[in-house]
Amino acid sequence: MSPEYAMEGRYSTKSDVFSYGVLLLEIIAGQRNTHCETGRASPNLIGHVWTQWTEGRALDIVDPELNQFYPPSIVMRCIQIGLLCVQENAINRPSMLEVVFMLANATISAR
Repeated sequence: MSPEYAMEGRYSTKSDVFSYGVLLLEIIAGQRNTHCETGRASPNLIGHVWTQWTEGRALDIVDPELNQFYPPSIVMRCIQIGLLCVQENAINRPSMLEVVFMLANATISAR
């Protein structure tokens, strides 16, 4: 659930973008957002992915069941898109049209 909905009850299309980002990151990691892993500094998947991203270790979040049978560049792009979608401030999230464009193209334009 998007922060603005959880805290203020406000819902918009950007709330859907947030949910999409969570789902995308959950699929890549093979974990639910609320799953609490022992030894992990962050209480949720989003915080964990942000930490791994800023430390340059984003591919460490990929579900081990994939056995590295994935193109790393595409997974990195999907992680980046997921993180753009889960920005805390709704105004900073892309629209779904922009998300579709980013998924279909090799370049990502961050705001």
